[in-house]
Amino acid sequence: MHPSEVLFQGTRQPLLLPACDHYAGSEKLMRKSMALQQELGPLFDITFDCEDGAAAGNEESHAKLVALLLLDEANQFNRIGARVHDVNSPFFERDVEIICTEAGHKLAYIVVPKPESVQEVARAIDLVNKYAAKSGRKSPVPVHVLIETHGALRDVHDIAALPQVECLSFGIMDFVSAHYGAVPGSAMRTPGQFTHPLVVRAKLEIAAACHAHGKVPSHNVTTEIKDSAVVATDAQRAAAEFGFTRMWSIHPSQIKPVIKAFTPRASEVNEAATILHEAEKVQWGPISQHGRLHDRASYRYYWTVLQRAKLAGLPLPDSVAALLGAVESKGDQ
Repeated sequence: MHPSEVLFQGTRQPLLLPACDHYAGSEKLMRKSMALQQELGPLFDITFDCEDGAAAGNEESHAKLVALLLLDEANQFNRIGARVHDVNSPFFERDVEIICTEAGHKLAYIVVPKPESVQEVARAIDLVNKYAAKSGRKSPVPVHVLIETHGALRDVHDIAALPQVECLSFGIMDFVSAHYGAVPGSAMRTPGQFTHPLVVRAKLEIAAACHAHGKVPSHNVTTEIKDSAVVATDAQRAAAEFGFTRMWSIHPSQIKPVIKAFTPRASEVNEAATILHEAEKVQWGPISQHGRLHDRASYRYYWTVLQRAKLAGLPLPDSVAALLGAVESKGDQ
């Protein structure tokens, strides 16, 4: 049996996405992001923004621009999504109608911001499916949900359990603002964002819900755009201390530091390759490496390490590259 079948018997493998989600809200920045993605490859996703990151007043024409760019030949990896207006906005349904009907077959995902409950997310998904079907798309559009209200945080496990949801993002600025001064503005940035109890609680709840249901937790933006060291530190803490596997970017200079922070170290990749190579020899039974026991419980961890390394574009040892390639081929069938 293939390792992906042996190691995850009876359970769904956790979803994995590129570590960086880069937001762009104007035509100039969208096209610049697409050019950068062509240069670097599908190491990061792009989210075209129709909501807070876009100018107000031309909502319908902006949604049409998003659809047009999704259909552009520069979208060669099909790793571009769109954030629409929130479900209670008068522009929400029109955003979904335009983008999903005109370019649903090229859409990597839809981001739903500011839901107040799991019921609102479910209604949003129904609407996305209604219009995406008109584009000729055969598979459901993955949905990413922004957890930034008290109601969404209350329902976070139920939201993560929805089959079409693949990612939950933390909207830290809206979440802090929703406390109307009870949480200080300093909690929107480092170090407060990693120490204020209410913000820490929200991050941990989101990460825990995602991991319980095999979904991807995406960390909030770093508002510092001039100092890449701040971005790198935030990303490292998000990954190491809070269990996030993905993070937003709002400036091209943030993309590489985010990817690097979430990419396994070469030593860890080599260790994972060695362990899984030896495990395969004994048909995935227990082994001993450097005096430590390994079995299928640890194999699952190291298998994920290799998949994350592949997503980040790292070269993989020959001993396991073929195994991961077989997974990809199987998934394409």
